Amino acid sequence: MDNPYKIAVIGGTGKVGRYIASEALKNGYQVRMLVRNPKKLKCSDDKIEVVTGAAENIDTIGQLLEGCQIVINCFGQPMRDTPMYSRVTRDILKVMKEKDIKRYIGVTGASLNIIGDEKSLLNKIGAKMFEMFFSKMMKDKKEELDILLEIKELDWTLIRLPFVKEGVEVRTVKESLTDMPGTMISNNEIASFIISQIDNKAYIHKTPFIAI
Repeated sequence: MDNPYKIAVIGGTGKVGRYIASEALKNGYQVRMLVRNPKKLKCSDDKIEVVTGAAENIDTIGQLLEGCQIVINCFGQPMRDTPMYSRVTRDILKVMKEKDIKRYIGVTGASLNIIGDEKSLLNKIGAKMFEMFFSKMMKDKKEELDILLEIKELDWTLIRLPFVKEGVEVRTVKESLTDMPGTMISNNEIASFIISQIDNKAYIHKTPFIAI
């Protein structure tokens, strides 16, 4: 059944973006995807609208979001690059406000610590290691969260992920607000969970962990 809603996907050529697009189409949504290099796009479905450009260009974000009702941000970078997650997210949210778009779903890593977490010792050590070796990235990820926490009128969800592996199997996803319930998850499982959250109010203004 066709859905009148159009989803803007940022990060379409990354580990998860193309799976999100496919899952959205299966559920009847319309999809517009931002792609820096169309040659890397592995989704060949002609139902997907493609906008070519960079996520750090706010004019491109404006073009992408025009006529959309949902934004899914899975923008990614190599760990050693200068992080720009907070900058990209800030620009996305600015454009969303201008265009009166209310639903935002983003992804981040399980190493992001949040007040109220009750992480196991192993997960605490893992988070500390990320802070030590990827301090700039983790600082920027925390700034990204702070930007979201300041916005009350937006229905945002920021999903914390473990290691992501290639795979098509979709199993029951474990969820938690306080600790990572597993060590990995497949891109298909992430996509399925994200699309299921579009109309789900359970994690509005929250940062759930998901894993298998």
